[in-house]
This record gives sequence, C-alpha cells and structure tokens, in this order.
Amino acid sequence: MRTSEIAKRFLDYFEQHDHLVVPSASLISPNPTTLFTIAGMVPFIPYLMGEQTPPKHRMASNQKCVRTLDIDEVGKTTRHGTFFQMLGNFSFGDYFKEEAIHYAYELLTTPQDKGGYGFDPEKLWMTTFTDDEEARSMWKNEGVDPEHIQIMGMEDNFWTTGGPGPGGPCSEIYVDRGPKYGVEGGPIADENRYIEIWDLVFENYEVDNVKSKTDLHIVGELENKNIDTGAGLERLAYLMQGKQNIYETDEVFPVIEAAQKLSGRTYGDDEAMDVRFRIVADHVRSALMIMSDGVRPSNNGRGYVLRRLLRRTVKAMRELGVTEPVMPTLLPTSKAAMEPSYPELNDTFHDVSEAAYGEEDAFRRTLESGTEIFDMAVTKAKQGGSDLVSGEDAFKLHDTYGFPIEITLEMAADQGVKVDEAKFRELMAEQKSRARADALKKRHNVDLSVYDDFKKTLLQPIDFLGYTDMSARAKVLGIMQEGKGSVPAVTGPANIEVILDRTPFYGNSGGQVGDIGMIESANERIPVVATEKENGLIIHIVTQLPENPEATFMAVVDPEKRQAAANNHTATHLMHEALRKV
Repeated sequence: MRTSEIAKRFLDYFEQHDHLVVPSASLISPNPTTLFTIAGMVPFIPYLMGEQTPPKHRMASNQKCVRTLDIDEVGKTTRHGTFFQMLGNFSFGDYFKEEAIHYAYELLTTPQDKGGYGFDPEKLWMTTFTDDEEARSMWKNEGVDPEHIQIMGMEDNFWTTGGPGPGGPCSEIYVDRGPKYGVEGGPIADENRYIEIWDLVFENYEVDNVKSKTDLHIVGELENKNIDTGAGLERLAYLMQGKQNIYETDEVFPVIEAAQKLSGRTYGDDEAMDVRFRIVADHVRSALMIMSDGVRPSNNGRGYVLRRLLRRTVKAMRELGVTEPVMPTLLPTSKAAMEPSYPELNDTFHDVSEAAYGEEDAFRRTLESGTEIFDMAVTKAKQGGSDLVSGEDAFKLHDTYGFPIEITLEMAADQGVKVDEAKFRELMAEQKSRARADALKKRHNVDLSVYDDFKKTLLQPIDFLGYTDMSARAKVLGIMQEGKGSVPAVTGPANIEVILDRTPFYGNSGGQVGDIGMIESANERIPVVATEKENGLIIHIVTQLPENPEATFMAVVDPEKRQAAANNHTATHLMHEALRKV
C-alpha cells in the first residue's frame, strides 16, 4: 500500500466519523520562536489552548513536519529524519478518551479489504500513564490482552505544551516486529523491536510551573477536555510495506535508487556508504518540501537550515564518488515520489529546482577549492603529532574559501580528527568586531543605532520609487549630521544627511553605487553628492542645510550618472561570471 493511500485511509476514516479534514499547514511555522512546524498538533494549538474557536469540534489532518535538532544523526541510524508526516485526529471539547481509543484500535485492526490497516491485534501493545486505570480498562474493553498493556511514568506518558496550558496523560500504541528485532517484554523491554506508531493524548488537566517533563504543577481539571493524537505516517508505511525502515518506503527509496545509479555503488553493501545514501534520501526530500513552501537558501534562519541540507547532500554524494552535479537527477526523482501525496509540488517545481541547482553549483565550487586546503590542514596537524585541526586553519577555510564550519567539522570527524572550534569561534568574533568598526569608519564613526532609533519613529516605510521614476515630490522627514540627530545649523564643510518620505534616489548598500542629483524647492537647489542606505533608510548626503525644511521638494536623480552606474554594475556581474567560468 502506497504511503499516499495510507494517509487517505486515515483521513477517510475520520471524515466518516464526522471529522473536518483540513489540508496540511505550511512547514513555515507561524510561531516566531520556531523555524518550522515540528509536530502535527502545532496548527491546532490555538484551539487546544482555547484561544480561538475551531471551525468544527472534530478535525483531522496529515501535517507536514520538519525537525532539525538531530540533523547530525540523520543517516547514522534508520530512525532519524528531518521531514516527516504526522496523521492526527483532534477533539476540542467533543469526544474524549473512550472514543479516541476505539477509533485508533478500529482503524488499525480492521482488515485492509474493509478500509482499515489490517494489523494483527496480537502484535499490538499499549502503554498507559501510571494512574490512568480508566484508559487500561478501555483498552481491555476493545479486546486487548491485559498482558499487552504496560504502565509508564510522566517522562514517557504525560504531555504538556512545555509551558502553562493544557496537559494530560498519553496512551501510546506499539507494533511488535518479532523476535529477530530484539527481546520479548513489550515496549518497556525493547523499543527497537516494539515500534511506536500512534500516540493518544488525553488533555484533561490545566498545568503550570512546567520546569521539565516530570516537574510541573497540575492546577486542576479542564472544563473542556481535548483529544490530540499523532500517528507517524512514515512508520506506518514501512511496517505496512514490509520494509525495514523509513528509507525503504515508496516516498524515500527512489532517491536512493537514483543515487545508486549515479555512484555505481549498491545500498546495503557497506554501512559507511549506506549512511551517505540515507543522508541523501532524507535531505533531498526535506529540501524539496521546505523549498516548496517558499524557503530559499540563505545564511540565516530557515534559509540556513535549507542550505545545510543541500550542502550535506552534495558532500555525501561526493563521498559516494560523484563529482558531477546531482540535484538535477535527485530532486525530480523525489518530486515524482512525493507528488501522489502533494500534487501541488508541480506548481512550484520550476522555481524550486532553479534555486536548488544554483545552490549546488555554488557549493561545488566551494568544495573543490576548500577540500584541498582542508586535506592540507589535516596533514599538517598529523605531521605535528596532533589530532586537532587548528582554529586558524578552520577560520581560513571559512573566511577565504567559504567553507561552512559544519562541513569542516563533519569532514574532520570522517578523518578521525577534531577541530579547535573554540579558537575558530574566537576568530569569528574578532572578525565581526572588525566589520563593525569598519562600518563606523565608512560613515565617519557614526553610531548606526541612531538610524534604528529614527526608523522606529516612522509611521510607514520610506517609499522607494527609483525602479520606475527619476524624480518625485517629497517631504523632509529628518536631517542629521553624521548620525547626531536634528541639526539647526552647520559651520564649515560638512556632510548633512537628509531623509525624505519618498525618493527615486538609489542608496548604495554594497552593490551599485548610490545616485547623485538635486533636491529642489521653489527657492533653492541643493546638490545631493551621494546616497547611502542604512537599516532600511535612504540617506541623501548634501553639503548645505535646506533653508525651509517644511517646504515641498522635488528629488531629481542625475540620469547620466545613474545610467553609467547601472552599466558599470552590470559589467561587474558579467566579469564575475566570466571569471568563474575561466
């Protein structure tokens, strides 16, 4: 049974039981404290917390999720992954424990030809919270062998949001994979043999003072009790498809097959190489899904996580012996595998693929230059009788060759050496201090926080018109002298900074040089000798104060200088591209 069919059966079942089926929310979390949607219940938190009224008191979904805390463990085991899908059914003050238990058990044990999953009841085990005798009784009423119902404490079987709010005991459902996977005795004895596939959370308490999973205060019973469940789709898939792990399922293994063809190696022949295959399969799929929700590679936040996934893919394929571009083969393969579940992938794939291929090209150049330097650093360390690559060499790799420290650390581990990471961090901090000092020098030792403070006083952003207009009417919002705030008079030559509410002047921020021109009123003409951009403000640098700052001005760009600057800027990009090719 395909993974998409497993998900469909879940949603169809709960729709038949009066649940509103909703599509997956975006992987981009609306919570500013988290980068991605990390659990199936995240989109439903406002309903669980009572902050919003749900469209229906029974709901179900198949939610896309990404967790990156264990990114370094991906591939080393067959249980870690970054992207995964969580099936869930939810009740907000409607049904509670008895119905949640019945729904889960019925769907799991109903034969496949009758719309269920067809699990053997004799292979199912349940865990329950210490004092939840009610749940144990309900499982027995479903026909579960009492010997297959085990008791666990708060560490495993009590859920909270991690802060004040709803909480309650859990009951987890496990499948026994058989004696060749471990010892008998249920989940308490061996969680490798007994695999958790579904977690039922019974939110009937209000909790506060949550210090840890076992250290919290139960305030009392909730007036409206909730059900929050999660069934791991990938785990269901590999169990129902008769596979050994999530990497061998229909939505993941095609990427491994493609990587085998590219590398000429066979998955399963060598554990060290298998780790690389699994990294590739996981990261390509994760990158595809993250990019399809609008994220692009960058140096911070979600974009940095994405960049790291793509770079680890390229590095792993290189370690499999492939030095040619791989994403043009692997990404379409992953899209084809995931498209039955997410047809919308086709709508965004052109833009997604262009960005991914560009990122690979840039990183391949980095690898080619940096790998040789890294090998020399390792040789130097070993010749000196050390197993430690110096922080100076790691910093040089980063600063001069664009080698990310995470890649340096991974490559060091592969060669059995370490990196003086503390010294690297120290040198990075020194570089940032120098950069800040250089910025101050560039702006005549101006404290750039002044511009932040000014920006906070604005009711709306500066209206930049330079892409369409060479002149515009404008009002003066502020006048500064070297970042010192409002100035009533100027003695001697000085750079005065005028900020307008709207402007066609392009401000230099590291790329094309800023415009020059005039700020004119009915009574005066003030030359603009340069235009800079700081913290979103466009700063017109002039050498005389406006006589009447309250007047309406016409901001006029020098068209010949603009065209010459644009020509030179374009020529610079063309030269850079030619240099890269040569």
